[in-house]
Amino acid sequence: MGTKHIITVARQFGSGGREIAQALAKELGIDFYDKELISMAAKESGMSPEVFEKIDEQATNSLLYSLSMGLYNFGNGFSAMGDLPVNDKLYIIQHKMIKKLADKGPCVILGRCADYILKDYDNVVSIFINADMEYRKAHAIKYHNVDKRRAEQVVNKADKNRANYYSFYSGQKWGQAQNYDLCINSERLTVDDAVNLIKTYVNLLEK
Repeated sequence: MGTKHIITVARQFGSGGREIAQALAKELGIDFYDKELISMAAKESGMSPEVFEKIDEQATNSLLYSLSMGLYNFGNGFSAMGDLPVNDKLYIIQHKMIKKLADKGPCVILGRCADYILKDYDNVVSIFINADMEYRKAHAIKYHNVDKRRAEQVVNKADKNRANYYSFYSGQKWGQAQNYDLCINSERLTVDDAVNLIKTYVNLLEK
């Protein structure tokens, strides 16, 4: 089964959102973009992928001044990036990349404000994956090699970074149901079940 849609997936840390997004892309036979966006941004900018990797999905306060002075307009292309911090350069490049990928055709994009960046596209379905803390701690310990004693701290910190990043660049609240088409509690479903649920939703939109 294919699709005409671009599917964006935002997720709480440890919810298994990445695994669901990957499995969904494989099932639909379309491209999946996550860390690939870092490589593409590095190639576009001529900067090291390792530099971008460290600051991926983290916001800075420096861009507030640029925005208040009208130096940057995310919606209508960009001025020269000049001396902007690396975080903001990465966001700007990824913003452009995400739009290019969406223009190219159906795909699954993980995180990075993709739902907000593509909000004006008619063929975008935005998904948010969540689960309760105990499930996410166990997932983080098992799949991300997180120390058991620090699991809750790591989960909370990762979510705080994602929430700050999303809020900073979109002006909206991360994880708020009204910002997404479908919110899924991954704790109650297998990966395959979650994939089938999203497929069913997309199918209904394409009828």
